[in-house]
Amino acid sequence: MARRCEITGKGPLTGNNVSHANNKTKRRQLPNLRSVKITLEDGTTKRVRVAASTLRTMKKKAAQTASAE
Repeated sequence: MARRCEITGKGPLTGNNVSHANNKTKRRQLPNLRSVKITLEDGTTKRVRVAASTLRTMKKKAAQTASAE
């Protein structure tokens, strides 16, 4: 299973570790993925891997729609 958010598509980033002596070695920054259950429109639930930042945005949008009603 790929380390990728199923909603936004966020994936690993690459860069360098830079030491005090300015030596550079490759590194990867992985997204903060969480497994959550999402209820679909037809009432069924599905387990998806979502980035924590995406989950936070989803909760914020749900709170806005609940307060608008």
